[in-house]
Order: sequence, then C-alpha cells, then structure tokens
Amino acid sequence: MKLFDTQAGELREFKPITSGEVGIYVCGPTVQSEPHIGHLRSALVYDLLVRWLTEQGMAVTLVRNVTDIDDKVLEKAKEQKRPWWEVAYQNEQLFAKDYERLGLALPKLEPRATGHIPQMIELIQQLIQKSHAYQAEGSADVYFDTNSWPSYGELTNQDLSDVESEELHPGKRAQTDFALWKASKPGEPESASWQSPFGKGRPGWHIECSAMSTHYLGANFDIHGGGLDLRFPHHENELAQSKAAGDKFANYWIHNGLVNVGGQKMSKSIGNTVSSKDLFALASPPAVRYYLSSAHYRSVLDYQPSVLTEAETALERLHTFLKRAERELKQTQFAAIDDSVALPDEFTQEMNNDLNIPAALAVIHDTVTAANKDLDEQQWREAAQKRAQVNRMLSVLGLAPSQWPSAVSEEHVALDQLVRRLIEQRETARQEKNFELADSIRRQLEDSGIELSDGPTGTHWSVS
Repeated sequence: MKLFDTQAGELREFKPITSGEVGIYVCGPTVQSEPHIGHLRSALVYDLLVRWLTEQGMAVTLVRNVTDIDDKVLEKAKEQKRPWWEVAYQNEQLFAKDYERLGLALPKLEPRATGHIPQMIELIQQLIQKSHAYQAEGSADVYFDTNSWPSYGELTNQDLSDVESEELHPGKRAQTDFALWKASKPGEPESASWQSPFGKGRPGWHIECSAMSTHYLGANFDIHGGGLDLRFPHHENELAQSKAAGDKFANYWIHNGLVNVGGQKMSKSIGNTVSSKDLFALASPPAVRYYLSSAHYRSVLDYQPSVLTEAETALERLHTFLKRAERELKQTQFAAIDDSVALPDEFTQEMNNDLNIPAALAVIHDTVTAANKDLDEQQWREAAQKRAQVNRMLSVLGLAPSQWPSAVSEEHVALDQLVRRLIEQRETARQEKNFELADSIRRQLEDSGIELSDGPTGTHWSVS
C-alpha cells in the first residue's frame, strides 16, 4: 500500500513500525459549535483508512482526540452565557451522534484535552529543561522557542524567515514562537484554568495533541492525520515541539482536502457553512457517506445540493442490483452469498493506491454492470460471484445494505421523491414570480403534514 506523505511530498510505501499493527492519531474536533460537512469528511477519511488496513489483516489503534478547552470554546460560551464545559460537552454529543449516523466505527480511544493536563505539563517541562521553551518574565505564559529548533518548518517545507508570524505578545522573544501554556486572564472562568509549575492557566492548542498522541501511541507511531487546514501551524508546531522533546513522533503525515460550496471555499465569514444537519435533511445517511467518499481524500470536495441526489441515485443502483440478484438467484444453488470470495484485483489496487476511493467505486459500478448482464443471460454462477464481490466491496466502504439496518425506508424514499418534485415546481414558480402558485404548493404540503424550511443550502422538508 502507498500513501501520500505530506512531509515527504510524495507517495511512500506504507510500512508499519510493528508488523501487523498500526497506530494512527487523528486531530478530532474543537467542540465550540455543531459539526459541519468538513468535520464529517475528515472523520470519514480515517474511518475508511482504518477499514482498509483492517481488511488487510492489521490490528489498528485509532486515537481521535476531542479539544474541549480552547479560546474558541471559551468565546462561544461567553457569547451564549453558558458554562464552557456545558457548551463543549453538548457539542461533543452532537459530533458523536453524527459520526454514528454516518456509520463511522468508534475509535479505539477518544481522549479529551481536559483529561490530560498532567501529560501536557510534563511535556512543557521537558521542553524548558532542553532550552526549547521559556516562561515569559512576570507571567505564567510559556512559549516554544522556534529559533532553538533549526528544523522548524520541515513539515511544510518552509524556512523560519518565511513563516507567517503570530501576533507579538508581551513576553515573546519572536513572533514565530507559539504558546505552550496560557496564563489565566481576568474575566475567564475559574474552572478553565489549572495549577502548574508555571502558574495558573491552561494549555495551548498545539501541546494538547503532542501529549495525547505519544501518551497512547508511544514516542514513535505510524500515522498522524487531519485536515489540510491543520498542516500549518498546528501540525508544524506539533512536530517541532515533539521532536525537540526527544520523540521521533509520526512516520507518515496524511492530510485530507477541504470543502468548497458551489465553487467557493467554505467559510463562516461568508456564511456558506453547510452543517451536518443540512446534509442529513437532504439525503439518507448512507447516501451522505457515498457522497463524502466520492472525491479523492486529498482533493477539494465541492458541495451543492444536487450532488446528494446524484449520490442517492448511484447508491440506489448498487443496492437495487443486490435486491435483484437476491430475488433471481433465490431459486438456484447460488442463493447464499459467498462471504469468502476474493475482492477484485482492480479494487484492491485502487485502495492500495493512496486510498483511491472514487476509482474503487468505479470498479463496483463496473462489476454491477457486468453482473446485471449475467442475470439477463441467466449466467447464475457468474452473477453470484459478482454479487458476492459487490457485497464485499461495499462492506469495506461501509455502504453495504446490511450495514444500514435503520436506513431510510423505501416508503420514505418514495415520499421524498414526490415532495422534491413539488419543491422544484415551487422554486420554478418563485423564479417566474408566480407567487400564487408557489404559496399554493406550500399550503398543499403543509395540509399533508409536510413542513418546508428555506435556507442557504436550498429548501428542506420534514414531517411537522
């Protein structure tokens, strides 16, 4: 198997440190708000990686953290006039619910930052002792000394002089230095600070992941992953402080691409963020999973509501074939699915080629096309083998019908198609300024118990 290593800037053959075992650390969410499409996409990428490595016979330990103490969490709590820990916990539950809806397997470990303050303090002390960190004079603030580490910038392949500097705070020796420990500030809640040898305060964001990853996976582990937006400064700073402390750290760095909305970069500042709630309102969970898998994990994923309809249609084609095969093979000696059938070589090659899921999906569709032809010609043995292969390939990707026992019913799918047609007619009427017809369609749906909600991502419907 080959994976694209961000630090090396090229595909590298994947060789685990310990044969048959893989340790993966993924930067999980900062839980200041509800999940959006970018969070789901990133989490799914590493779920698929774990599934494939497991399929290859490896024992995988996935560690995905939760950042539950951070400037953003405190700011959001202040806005909402709620305790910060309440905001963090409730959003964490929303993430957990959406991960489950998306069919993500639970990580082996899911540590919270607040549960690992002692490990962070210990790591900071090591850096101070090695002269790679310093405490600001007259303050509890502690910073990493970037000038003390000549390799700083090795992950993103940039010189220290080219690095975009952070704001220069009093007590910092250089703008590129970053916070390891933040002193408590007036007005911050007492519960958001911890006692330390440096004074009362809380950890900086970057030190959290270094401490948690090595605590659970050791000083040297196989893969560190996360979104491309974390590459700098978060992962660059992680790598610098961890290696400066004496840890070999991660052997491979993997980053998933970001999300565009209608060709524009998704951003809260321009108000085009697509929440997971939006996605699940527009399509069934397995269709959302299919859509999020449809672009290569390192590429930009573009979102517009129509792509979910396309995903629903594509997935329905695959599931419809399995239903047809079950029905037509029922009276033959090939009624049972052979779970021992080998995966097609083409599928395995694409999965081993930097987890090329879109190409792997193409292999599944090609197999379905050939299998439908076998059924047409009553080539039962060949059709049965291809059915078993399709079922196995879908299972690897978490898209097999048996993996979605609580998926949307056929009745709901039929209703959804009818309601969508009426919504399209209403939208056409609005564009033509035929508001009387548009209002009539809305009233017709409301009288049937269907509530419409117009938003930036289109019109959603629900049973009122």
